Amino acid sequence: MAERTINGFERCEHEVDVCVVGGGMAGLIAAISAARHGAKVALVHDRPVLGGNASSEVRMWICGAHGRDNREAGILEEIQLENCYRNASQVYSIWDSVLYEKAAFCPGLTLLLNCTCNSGRMAAERLESITAWQLTTQSWHTIRARLFIDCSGDSVLAPITGALVRSGRESRAEFDEDIEPSVADDRTMGNTLLIQMRQTNEPQEFVAPKWAYRFRSLSDLPNRCGGVQGDNFWWMEVGGLSDTIRDAEEIRDELAKIGYGVVDYLKNHHPKRMEHENWALEWMGMLPGKRENRRYVGDHILTQNDVRAGGRFEDIVAYGGWSMDDHHPAGLLYPGHPTIFHPAPSPYGIPYRCLFSKNVANLMFAGRNISTTHAALSSTRVMGTCSLLGQAAGTATALCIERRCAPRDLLDGHMGELQQQLMDDDQWLPGRVRDVSRLMRSAKLSGDGEVEKLRDGHDRPRDGDGHAWEGRPGGAITMMWPEAVGIGGLRLVFDSDLNQHKRMPCSIPLKGNRCGVPARMIRRFRVEARQTDGSWQVVHREEANYQRLVRVPLEVRADAIRVVVEETWGDELARIFSLDVLEGQTQRIGQVREGEAWAEIVARTPAESLRRPERPAGEAEQSHEPVLAAKPGRARPAGRR
Repeated sequence: MAERTINGFERCEHEVDVCVVGGGMAGLIAAISAARHGAKVALVHDRPVLGGNASSEVRMWICGAHGRDNREAGILEEIQLENCYRNASQVYSIWDSVLYEKAAFCPGLTLLLNCTCNSGRMAAERLESITAWQLTTQSWHTIRARLFIDCSGDSVLAPITGALVRSGRESRAEFDEDIEPSVADDRTMGNTLLIQMRQTNEPQEFVAPKWAYRFRSLSDLPNRCGGVQGDNFWWMEVGGLSDTIRDAEEIRDELAKIGYGVVDYLKNHHPKRMEHENWALEWMGMLPGKRENRRYVGDHILTQNDVRAGGRFEDIVAYGGWSMDDHHPAGLLYPGHPTIFHPAPSPYGIPYRCLFSKNVANLMFAGRNISTTHAALSSTRVMGTCSLLGQAAGTATALCIERRCAPRDLLDGHMGELQQQLMDDDQWLPGRVRDVSRLMRSAKLSGDGEVEKLRDGHDRPRDGDGHAWEGRPGGAITMMWPEAVGIGGLRLVFDSDLNQHKRMPCSIPLKGNRCGVPARMIRRFRVEARQTDGSWQVVHREEANYQRLVRVPLEVRADAIRVVVEETWGDELARIFSLDVLEGQTQRIGQVREGEAWAEIVARTPAESLRRPERPAGEAEQSHEPVLAAKPGRARPAGRR
């Protein structure tokens, strides 16, 4: 080994079609959707785990649209169903692995974790590249891309690009929003450090750190502090009177003092503290969850009035449905109710024009930083909605790459194509009906139940109509044509129970938290093709399905095929919302290859790297148990070498 000097840090270069900055739910899903549609993608994220506020570092549950059958589907539902299948005990480390898997093993996607974007290069009102520092490898990464999507939440690309932004609250008069203040200000909603409590079968002592704030009566926490179970302590909020970017470290310190002080109050001073006796602090975050800071300005600024009118936009690409949940900027300092849930319809549409920059030609964004007023943001900021925005932005960038155009250019003749692709990927667009495939429209359908509902263009219940075929296991749906046709595959949408909560827990009761694949889901099914002699041959069999949107590759030629349902995950009835017969080549969604046997990894390692360590002459080879040198004048204990 020779001594040496190191001159500077390693520099890595990346050339991609789309660069996504920020790996929260919006950014993760944007990157996946762009890559699945053929774009070469880099996902740059400044944390070691994906998911942002939903990750194990923050642990906020994913909220979205209110109302029956309004829950968000698409890639978000795919991720949550994967978690239901693999994470029955709802362990956050497993949830992290589900999110990691979706990005790390997605073809065409380069994942850069622990990588913080801090500079970029502009040319002719376009962002050419960004540079990011990767802490773990001590290296600089420069990513050149044709299009960028800022999903950082805090609009980190704004100071790099000069993109127009807004922050704070608009005046009531500016957009005629009656829930806004009469005078505009720079106040926002604050940050929160979440807490998780665990119930045990014996009393648990809690000793607060000396620096924790002291809460001694309910009057210190008015309109808050309901108890230890079923509460993630979202109301422990400060920072809205400051700047949640500039003052982030000070806000975090304040939240830590508040958090430990609140636990101390619940355990040692609350009037009902005996009810909390067996509860222990399981976890408290040190990375605050953020609600608001900079918002980009796009070709349209979504307002309170757009939300209340239902968002009936021609360029709809996503929807919201959470109340306009406007937290008081003073947070925990404010003695009144911590938030006002201003009514909002569910669902309401969100237009594509809110997702690209007004003045930077190749910049898109998704998440809580889209083009809205503060009032509209108070609804669109929740992660279920942000996930849909991410899927819309990612799909749009892939289409831009394919059509060789800028994001704004999709408005001129390509919006229908984008909307159809989103609906094909199970992203519901309220008010729109999905186009059914040509082969499905031309087929003669037969089978028990209302088979025509399989091709009505609706993939969920709506307005009192179930829009689904129902039948018992063993039932078959047959599609026939006058002559043999080439079949590339099938697209099926099963019932994943859009009313079932699939979110991660906020507390850990003694009985534990359990989740599982919805009982309505079809578990086993087969596809058969009719042969020229009239017999039926199985061309595909699924033994353990747990996904809502399923694409089945076939590559067969036949004049009839049928889908036979064999088993659900528990319900007596099976339900299928849609069945499309596809002509082109079809690929399965989100498939991951099985890991290799460790013995194979070892076998591929060069023998030189596995040589036994060299030892001084005469020294005997030791076991894995450490050998202690005997002190002078003392014998080693019996039984030790």
